[in-house]
Amino acid sequence: MYKYLLCLRYLRTRYIALASIISVMLGVATMIVVNAVMAGFINETQVRIQGFISDLVVESHSLDGFMAPEWHMDQIRRVAGDDVVGMTATVQVPGMLIFSVNGKDGAESITRQVNVVGIDDATYASVSDFGKYLQHPANRERLSFDLRENGYDARDQQVENGEERKELAFAGWEYRRRKEAQAARLRREAHTPLDSVPPETPQAEASRIPDNLLAEESGAAAGSPSAPTLDELVEDGGGHNPFQGRRWQPSEGEASVFDPAKQQHPGLVMGIALPSYRHRDADGKVQTGFLLRPGDDVQLMLPSAGNNPKGVRGYFTVVDFYDSKMFEYDSSVVFVPMSQLQELRGMFDRATGTTYVSAIRIKTRPGVDLVALRDKLRAAKVVSDDPRAADAPLFPPTVFSVSTWRDKQGPLLAAVEMEKATLNLLLFLIIAVAGFGILATFFMIVVEKTRDIGILKSLGATFWGVMGIFLSYGLSLGCVGAGFGLGLGLLFVRYINEIRQFVESRTGREVFDPTIYYFYDIPTIVDPLTVAYVVAGAMGIAVLASVLPALRAAMLRPVDALRA
Repeated sequence: MYKYLLCLRYLRTRYIALASIISVMLGVATMIVVNAVMAGFINETQVRIQGFISDLVVESHSLDGFMAPEWHMDQIRRVAGDDVVGMTATVQVPGMLIFSVNGKDGAESITRQVNVVGIDDATYASVSDFGKYLQHPANRERLSFDLRENGYDARDQQVENGEERKELAFAGWEYRRRKEAQAARLRREAHTPLDSVPPETPQAEASRIPDNLLAEESGAAAGSPSAPTLDELVEDGGGHNPFQGRRWQPSEGEASVFDPAKQQHPGLVMGIALPSYRHRDADGKVQTGFLLRPGDDVQLMLPSAGNNPKGVRGYFTVVDFYDSKMFEYDSSVVFVPMSQLQELRGMFDRATGTTYVSAIRIKTRPGVDLVALRDKLRAAKVVSDDPRAADAPLFPPTVFSVSTWRDKQGPLLAAVEMEKATLNLLLFLIIAVAGFGILATFFMIVVEKTRDIGILKSLGATFWGVMGIFLSYGLSLGCVGAGFGLGLGLLFVRYINEIRQFVESRTGREVFDPTIYYFYDIPTIVDPLTVAYVVAGAMGIAVLASVLPALRAAMLRPVDALRA
């Protein structure tokens, strides 16, 4: 009992013990906060990467792809069995996105390098989280490459009280109709002859419309006096259509002249960072502007399939934006109908009607070992009645690559994990410094209390009894410091965004700039196991730091101690 009484007395009367407690507390709190923030960022990154790539990908090394995707998917189901819950084929190819915007000197053409992904809108949602990142609520329910009427999110729906995107409030068919109406009015006023429209720029006339000639978004309701209605435009003659004679082909029963006010090109969904830009207004508030909106038309330049590829072009209508918060994807990926991309590139056999695809994306049930399933697919053999094909590799490595989503982003994930481990090691040194403080404190106590230790031993205190005084003292310092650090760290994590906002308001500088990170809040995840390791480590360091002073005190002989 005397051991605990002495521990309590030392804790209450030694101010240097308070310094040790504060050191341990700050070290524990810092490690909890840093690990929670790192875990939040890693989780956000992994969820979006996995949602885009899917769990497993079987892809061709060639841009021409491979034939008979349905047969390959049947073989994958045979090998994987019930582990597969969704599968879809895709076509992926690099390309150039070309569109026009209004500049000070008229229309300016902008070219962006992109990755074009052809998808099946009926099955792609079964293997990815693509749908929940779209800006039209109906497309989040089920993707359609048909242009929607208005109703696009005028505010970022992924974040509570997300930033305003006012331009998207006026997008879709209403925006397209009014833009074409204004273009037709300008052409009529200028008496543009039919042959004066440049053949290589099918939307050049419409793209030259100044922004202030479009209907104001506040008065964009149908029938508003700020712009002619579609009926008035048709009744008025409409003028020359700049899309006439382009790649669009009318289906049976449709008019032979493409009317942008009524018709669209094949749909295209693009990453939201491609057509947008971020800036700060006069009040310092972050604003998002758009060079394109759903309803605008763009061109895609792509390499054709075959031994002698050549450039091919196609016209597409923007139908939605994809906002994954991963700049790598949002700034470089566009999605189009797979059948349209196959036709444009010539990825089909005219004799047999067999199509080619670039990859098969696979969604597995929760809990499946992706590495084991990947290796199983790599080792799979073809089952066939034809002896020439039997026992051949199903996915020969010279033709196919079978990989998990982690394999696809291995360098990025490895770098993040290495950064997390290094940061934890450096921060743990803070607690180690506190341990050296405890060590020095205990040595001072042993020297100061040598006579007291001698009296205790002469009264019958054992070797382990004296050691227990200092070990209990070290454990008490660790428990108190780690306990306060745990509470402080969890409290900081809980209110980290409120604290960030307070610091920004007091300093006038942003701690977490959304124009760079594309996150509006700092993501955090508290892992109980990590917290337990941090607390146990802090307490262990405190106890270890008290071992040497405790040994010195316990080994003192009573006679020598009393003479000191």
